[in-house]
Amino acid sequence: MKLKLYLISGLLIFFAAGNLFSQGFNAVHTPDGINVIAVGDSGKIYRSTNAGSSWASYRISTDNLKSVFSFGNDVWIGASNGNVYKTTKSNTPVAPYNTGSTATLNCVYFINGNTGYACGDAGSLYRTINGGLNWTISNSGITFENLKAVSFSDENNGVAVATGGKIFITTNAGSDWTATTGITANDLLDVKYFNDGIIAVGTNGTILTKENAGSWNTVVTRTESDIRGITGSSLNNARVCGGGGFIRNNLNSRSNFFNFEINPMMADLVDIFYYDASTGFAVSSLNNAIIRTTNGGQSWDLPSGTSVSYNWVQKTPSGSGIGNNLCMHPKNKNSAFVVYGNKVYVSRDRSETWTQIATISIGTRAHSFYVSPNDTNIWLAAMESSPDCIVRSTNYGATWTNVIAYDFSTYGQPLEMDQNNPSTFYFAPSNGSGIGVYKSTNDGANFSLISAYNNSAINQPCDLIVMWDSSNVLYMGDDGADIFKSTNYGFNWVQVKPGSSSEVPSMCNSVFDKSICYATTWSSSQVFKTSNYGDSWNITSNNSGSGWGSDLCREDPTLVLTGNYGSQAYLTTNGGANFFNVNTGLGGAGAGIMVPERGYMLNMQTSSLYKLKITYTILTNVNENTVSYMKPEGYELSQNYPNPFNPSTNIKFSLPDAGNISLKVYDQLGKEVSSLAEGFRNAGTYEINFNAANLSSGIFFYKLVTNDISLTKKMILIK
Repeated sequence: MKLKLYLISGLLIFFAAGNLFSQGFNAVHTPDGINVIAVGDSGKIYRSTNAGSSWASYRISTDNLKSVFSFGNDVWIGASNGNVYKTTKSNTPVAPYNTGSTATLNCVYFINGNTGYACGDAGSLYRTINGGLNWTISNSGITFENLKAVSFSDENNGVAVATGGKIFITTNAGSDWTATTGITANDLLDVKYFNDGIIAVGTNGTILTKENAGSWNTVVTRTESDIRGITGSSLNNARVCGGGGFIRNNLNSRSNFFNFEINPMMADLVDIFYYDASTGFAVSSLNNAIIRTTNGGQSWDLPSGTSVSYNWVQKTPSGSGIGNNLCMHPKNKNSAFVVYGNKVYVSRDRSETWTQIATISIGTRAHSFYVSPNDTNIWLAAMESSPDCIVRSTNYGATWTNVIAYDFSTYGQPLEMDQNNPSTFYFAPSNGSGIGVYKSTNDGANFSLISAYNNSAINQPCDLIVMWDSSNVLYMGDDGADIFKSTNYGFNWVQVKPGSSSEVPSMCNSVFDKSICYATTWSSSQVFKTSNYGDSWNITSNNSGSGWGSDLCREDPTLVLTGNYGSQAYLTTNGGANFFNVNTGLGGAGAGIMVPERGYMLNMQTSSLYKLKITYTILTNVNENTVSYMKPEGYELSQNYPNPFNPSTNIKFSLPDAGNISLKVYDQLGKEVSSLAEGFRNAGTYEINFNAANLSSGIFFYKLVTNDISLTKKMILIK
């Protein structure tokens, strides 16, 4: 049985943050770089016939469409209820074929136009040798594993991956499969079998590689974000995507995938497909904005007509905040902490809701807060008091001890953890007689003086930061906006940036490239950046207002968010080449910034906590509905209504027979100004809403052409 297609209508608005999966797409593919198809839940299909410049939308039943693969002229879609749908790269009917299973099929893969595989839940793995018309079970050696992906390098050699880190290999075209275990316990979500080896990706930053004759290798990805998609042409020419929207590749011998492709998506990316060295597409499950590159990943673009809005949403924690008291849970990527005044709050749902879980009994207002990765019962905070002090808890905030007491900067973040060795902490109070930089090597149990200020230029340190992978290198931001550098664990300091304003309230750096670091300045609009390990600093941005908090995205170094001591924040998605203001909904004055993922950003203002919500809006100028599948008596092209119109109007046409059609709009000179419908249509009655917002007032003609007839009507646009 063949199912008929219909297009959804209206203004398409989708959200990129704070929502559940499956509001967007699950997979994308193209057989030629021109005809592209993306699929999602509830039967959603998007097609493009112009390499992703514009898209048409369809729905085919209520099945959740999980995977898509194309070869030559054919397209196959893996879906729920054991169904594989088959269509062509052009706009033709979509026909369902059941594999014999009722399980969800998470992946479909074809070696050629005839031989293909589909895998899914409960050990479902099926093979076809006639282009998907019939399927036979092919899971010998696989029990009830939830298979997520399957891939073949040739007709005999294939690999399938599953939850729990399970890997299955076949060398005889799927007649039987051999299990490989013990490589990882993380769920594997996608796999690609190249001619020279295999790459598998999964949750918690998992990338596994294997040369054909070699053993499995675990790539140190330096991220906990899930990696969901993989594409490429060889073992050393591959791209992966995931997290809050990152795209990484291993070109130029970067085996750790530390090349990041600049792209505009700030929502999870769940699938990526490169057709050739230049052309690629990627999709998110949270919105319908399919991104594409035409220059090999040097840059990615949103579809034309897409607009993006940024809105800060106020969350529950509030009070008197200063410094940066945001802290991720070291063992749970969905949990975070923040301190307002002396109240400690926790969120277990990616900062959507917050609950107070402790009160710091010493001092009045926190400036820095840490949960130890070594033991999450151990908490440290820098507290305003008389004098100011560092306090410590060893029982998850139930009781507190004053560890060391010296006054620090009124606005500073005087306490810093060495992320390379989290048992080590540094404390930099204000300059005074006989004091300087203090260091703890036992999770903050006690501190010792390592560097006396004496008559140095250091006055009131505002922030400290330790270089990734080089614990001996530290930067110190001081009042006067000086920056000092130490290359011997804080024992000696050298000024590397002279003063330019009042202070450096925040610095941020990256696990992916230790040569870079950003620094904000107050009461200046300048943001400084170093790209040579802190030896020199240059202005990378001149935003309005006074700089405050900052964070470099922890899964992608191309994204940086800086705060402002006011109701402004500034974002760059291209490594600091330019920043733009994201201030809608923001209130109060800036304090701390934390960016765990590209689509997960927090702003600790002095009075309340905010989370960034990003909305992608796609306005389509043509939307088509199927009015009726009943066969009309003859061809008909109705007069548009309303007419005259501004800026949109409806056009209805009827087809007594299935076939290819064309419905286009022309101006008075006969120049085509819009293509409303083109390609195959079943017999029936269709209605199109045409939005002419981009056209000037005047008389236009719309023309329906089929194999049998050509009909034309006139319409008037009045603005």
